[in-house]
Amino acid sequence: MTGEKSARRIRVVLAEDQSMVLGALATLLDLERDIEVVAQVVDGRQAIDAVRQHAPDVLITDIEMPDLSGLDAASQLKGHATRVIVLTTFARAGYLRRALEVGVFGYLLKARPAKELADAVRRVHQGQRVIDPKLAAESWGDPDPLTDRQREVLRLTTDGMATADIATRLGLSAGTVRNYLSEAIAKLGASNRIEAAKIARAKGWL
Repeated sequence: MTGEKSARRIRVVLAEDQSMVLGALATLLDLERDIEVVAQVVDGRQAIDAVRQHAPDVLITDIEMPDLSGLDAASQLKGHATRVIVLTTFARAGYLRRALEVGVFGYLLKARPAKELADAVRRVHQGQRVIDPKLAAESWGDPDPLTDRQREVLRLTTDGMATADIATRLGLSAGTVRNYLSEAIAKLGASNRIEAAKIARAKGWL
């Protein structure tokens, strides 16, 4: 009987780099009779590993996490049977647009009532999309001008990495990295790479 009950539960993996928030989310969801948290992880790379190991129905992930962001993890899981819900503090149209582009099923803000998360898990499990209506309308404002590679080098710049280190990390030449940075700076109308990164982050493109 217990096995049958367990089989009907919606299996969830949680990815959140703040341990107190992670624990609170797990506790809240475990109170739901039809939801089971099968793994808790603290970054995007661990989220991918947990999805491959546990094959959950739903992955709930934050966006800004160490090593690999929630959106990058969702991108790598695109086409996977596990459906992704982004749970974040960032009400940025750029983030939502990128989330939709990589196939995310839900985009929720942490400021919303806790009960909405469990409801969203159920709806996403049924194949529905759960997106804040206001954010959905705003998401088609300014288009993201950056390519994936330009975004990647800008993100590493904000981590304090020098051009040579970025080149080594990405397996590129230093000249190629400088070209990507120059292109990003020009597209964003910035005066340098730091300003470009700030503009991109404010827009939700980074």
